[in-house]
Amino acid sequence: MGKFADIAKSICSGTKRLSTRLSLFLPALTAAILFTGPTTAQPPGPSMLTPDLGVRTAVSGLSQPIAMAFVDDNSFLVLEKGTGNVKLVSNGVVQTTVLDLAVNNASERGLLGIALHPDFPANPGVYLYWTCSAPPGESPFFPSQEECADQPQTGADTGNVLAVPLRGNRVDRFNWTGSSLVWDHNLVKLRVFQHDGAPDPPGQGDEAQNPAGNHDGGVIRFGPDRKLYIIIGDTGRRGRMQNLPSGPTLTGLGPIVPDDQFGGPFPDENHLTGSVLRLNDDGTVPANNPFITSGGPFSMVFAFGIRNSFGMAFDPLSGHLWTQENGDDSFDELNLVTRGSNGGWIQFMGPASRLAEFKQIETSPPPLFGLQQLRWPPTRLANFPAEAFMRLFLPRGSFYNDPEFSWKFAVAPAAVGFQRGNGIGSEYNGDMFVGASRPTLEGGYLFRFNLNNTRLGISATDPGTQDLVADNFEKFDITESEEFLIGRNFGVGTDIQTGPNGNLFVVSLSSGAVYEIFGQRPPGPR
Repeated sequence: MGKFADIAKSICSGTKRLSTRLSLFLPALTAAILFTGPTTAQPPGPSMLTPDLGVRTAVSGLSQPIAMAFVDDNSFLVLEKGTGNVKLVSNGVVQTTVLDLAVNNASERGLLGIALHPDFPANPGVYLYWTCSAPPGESPFFPSQEECADQPQTGADTGNVLAVPLRGNRVDRFNWTGSSLVWDHNLVKLRVFQHDGAPDPPGQGDEAQNPAGNHDGGVIRFGPDRKLYIIIGDTGRRGRMQNLPSGPTLTGLGPIVPDDQFGGPFPDENHLTGSVLRLNDDGTVPANNPFITSGGPFSMVFAFGIRNSFGMAFDPLSGHLWTQENGDDSFDELNLVTRGSNGGWIQFMGPASRLAEFKQIETSPPPLFGLQQLRWPPTRLANFPAEAFMRLFLPRGSFYNDPEFSWKFAVAPAAVGFQRGNGIGSEYNGDMFVGASRPTLEGGYLFRFNLNNTRLGISATDPGTQDLVADNFEKFDITESEEFLIGRNFGVGTDIQTGPNGNLFVVSLSSGAVYEIFGQRPPGPR
């Protein structure tokens, strides 16, 4: 903390005033996850587009619900992103608040993810991903603290984008008593602070960059291997985890330059972003992680090269890990993530063969131009796949991985979840469902994807999607995704879970509700 104060005073001596512009430089895709404003008309409720499925409200009246987990056959815990509250819902009624964390909820921060220990309830562990707060620093470019205390603070929340420590995204274990969550220990603390317009390091070209609070990821899941998987977005970083081995330079080659005012570009504890992490249930690092021999924070990494994600789930039939990834204006992705995967960001979004289209869209005139962070504009993207491949950060044990499906223009996916079992109909067992991070398309679509026979890819029947790219014509256009649309008006769908009764539950952040999808016999003669 002392070195932060010294550096801050030095920066302050050259920065006479703190800008009052705290507006966020948000990516177009994910702004709706901040939905808090009043509406002038009640949006229509969700509906299913096939007669054998119905939908009803499981609970309503919540404030920005973002994730859920069932604790018994009739009860689940639901997280409220902005309030830091964990609420217990039983038989469709909110019973009580079982925990109230003091969160920083600016932009995409807040209380974000939940996972139950694989042996729950015999092992009462409940794991939460959330963003803690800290007093703003003396300089807008340096936080007052490197991290929050291990013991979580409860109560008052803040929306001040600068009121966080350097590593304020964290995962903690709590124990479920049946009526409350009691803190047990912290597993990991990750990067959250974003203000890249600092004069040091000089010459980055991002002096106009506003402070931000997005690309925090936050989904956590236990896999069939009983390990805890954590996804974090890039939080605006431009270093090795974003395939710039020499920092935010033109090509990623040449002399190493710092990622930001805290160092980098190597993924030390202050720059471990854009990744899927894999930990034991106590927070230690598994001995069979792909980069275990590297030591340090990088040993926690299972996969990297990720821009941002709101969805991650394990296929119940194969055990494979799937994620979605948001592009900026183009090439949102659905990904099969395996040990050592490099998703390619910032050199690639979408298939490598579509690199020219990726660059063309992102260098189009505003509002499309840009890749969010000013320090590495889209004009620096390679012109040919071979050139981009040469720039990738590929330590031993890693490899580039094309997406299994993508959209040419952004449709902004969010939650990913699988139907487990025959509860809503045997034809849906093992299918992947995907929600929206904005209600712009179909009022908040619900997509259904069939996986192929190997469970390694997605099946598509439309000739236009045989190459597993939906060639839509503009942002939020459903062209070549019509066959996947199974529901509409779900709003911002941030979590999808199969319940103990076999039905499918969808958390809607923008509607303040959890919806339940159930099977029903279609009308007509039997």
